[in-house]
Amino acid sequence: MEQLNIEGARGAKLAARLDRPDGPVRAVALFAHCFTCNKDIFAARAVSRQLASRGFAVVRFDFTGLGASDGEFASTDFSSNVGDIVRVAEHVSGIVGAPQLLVGHSLGGAAVLVAASQIPSVKAVATIGAPADAVHVTENFAADISRIEADGEAEVTLAGRRFTIRREFLDDLKGHNVEDAAKALKAALLIMHAPRDQTVGIDNATRIFVAAKHPKSFISLDDADHLLSRHEHASYAADVIAAWASRYVTLSETAPAPEPHAGVRAMSAGGKFRTALTVGPHTVPADEPVSVGGDETGPTPYDLVAMGLASCTLMTMRMYAERKGWTVDATVDVVHGKIHAEDCADCAEAKPGTDGRIDRFQRTITFGPGTDPAHHDRLMEIADRCPVHRTLERSSTIVTAKGAAA
Repeated sequence: MEQLNIEGARGAKLAARLDRPDGPVRAVALFAHCFTCNKDIFAARAVSRQLASRGFAVVRFDFTGLGASDGEFASTDFSSNVGDIVRVAEHVSGIVGAPQLLVGHSLGGAAVLVAASQIPSVKAVATIGAPADAVHVTENFAADISRIEADGEAEVTLAGRRFTIRREFLDDLKGHNVEDAAKALKAALLIMHAPRDQTVGIDNATRIFVAAKHPKSFISLDDADHLLSRHEHASYAADVIAAWASRYVTLSETAPAPEPHAGVRAMSAGGKFRTALTVGPHTVPADEPVSVGGDETGPTPYDLVAMGLASCTLMTMRMYAERKGWTVDATVDVVHGKIHAEDCADCAEAKPGTDGRIDRFQRTITFGPGTDPAHHDRLMEIADRCPVHRTLERSSTIVTAKGAAA
């Protein structure tokens, strides 16, 4: 992740982050956050990282006066937000390439629809919970509008924080027609919206969809909230955007491939524990549960060990069955736990100097109707020949060395 400082539309320095993929940059995307939010909200991070795992270099930034960006929020408006998007797109074009994908959340979604016409490289636009008109944002401070109109400005409370809103902000919102921007869009459009969104109603998605020309798609976010605050909702949105965008942008394969490495490599991927594991051309996420401070964006290290045992077990049975001309219709479940040695009659003894607890992998093999019952016992025996099974049962030696500085 790289920190960037970019001059915004009104001259303020915008704080931005560039999430690069582990391998070559196949395309460039830009993420615009919601009204009074910032680039580091969970939805922005989740979408950016998932796109990065698909080869996208993703830039997310704080609009003028928000997050870590300079400038006064009171001096900004919807036009300046659109201008900030255009300036960021111009800046990153000289670093990683021109953005082909714009992703906007809430008011950021309305802003990318308007900004797209000013960024020639854009081939796809995805919106998340976007309003069909910029004026919709005033519903967040409807009780204060008369005061803003009368006094020229007023301090309002939004999501527990105080912001100054000026009359010019309201006037500027009225000058932008998001539905017209959607109609004039010359890029593929993906509209994502939750039917139960209490902040921006689902009717906004309908209006944008009807206004836009094909190619256009709509994906329901089911019971997600407006901010996609639950991990499973943000991850789902990220996965869909990444898969959808790959159909419309030009994916480059000309960038140099990363240096090959032996075995598995673990690299920090942001968050407290989030890790990217690479082996050959494959990338696998790892993380810890939310209950211990992680983001739960991937399996835990012990989950990965259990996955190795489960997959090896099934592969070993299938390899044997293929030679015999048998059919393996089975599932393998593995649960890891730590127990005291005296509680496990079938386990090896705990090593001296430990707390007396040992690791236990409870493996359950369930055969389906496709496997001849006469073959069950033999296949259960073969399961114990799984190489990972044998490795876990034997003692292993771990040698740690210090690598050369990069």
